[in-house]
Amino acid sequence: MNDEFISVKDFFNHNEKRKKILQKQEIKPLKEKTKKTKETKLYTNIESGKYKGKKLLLPSLTTTRSTKSIVKSCVFNVIREDLRSKIFIEAFGGSALMAAEALSNHALKAYAIELDAKAYKIALENAKNIDPNLEVIHANTFEILPKLIENSKNEIILYLDPPFDIREGFSDIYEKIYHFLENLDLKTLNLIIFEHHSTIKTPEKIQNFQKVKEKKFGSTSLSFYSS
Repeated sequence: MNDEFISVKDFFNHNEKRKKILQKQEIKPLKEKTKKTKETKLYTNIESGKYKGKKLLLPSLTTTRSTKSIVKSCVFNVIREDLRSKIFIEAFGGSALMAAEALSNHALKAYAIELDAKAYKIALENAKNIDPNLEVIHANTFEILPKLIENSKNEIILYLDPPFDIREGFSDIYEKIYHFLENLDLKTLNLIIFEHHSTIKTPEKIQNFQKVKEKKFGSTSLSFYSS
């Protein structure tokens, strides 16, 4: 199977084969634990910029998957110099780690979009403790993102960090995202960064955005798209 997809359509046509391979390898959906246990609060730190060292609260491990430190460092090493004049949007934002890091590195404003109520509550608490220019939105990314893009007067860096498609209930999440992006007005976007499972081979092009970089960190990979 050819691992390079020129278009989103090619990705759709080949992703079913990938899923069958994963099933044969017995990669099963991650199920939520039903046993009630006392949850310990988890924290991480902002790693760079003016808020370096500030603590951020994390959701429980069963709620969302937090971005690895090495992944976060890679992202901001790439975009740090461009952030001063940009809006940063973190879609599927979890606890707003990336949005907080973006503001620490002088983004004009940052948004974190999160649908899960528990993760949203934690993201909101983080925003209150960091910067008033970090806005957390409790909403479905697919519904609110077009409005944010349409209303922006500044260029946007879009960071997409959906749940991995091996997680229960998210088997078609990548197909949904690519279809969504193909039909979205991207005229105010400067850069698209997609955090995804490393078994996914992302398309070379999304509308007029070309994949310019891909980095792998174990089971997690980053794909960078620029117009």
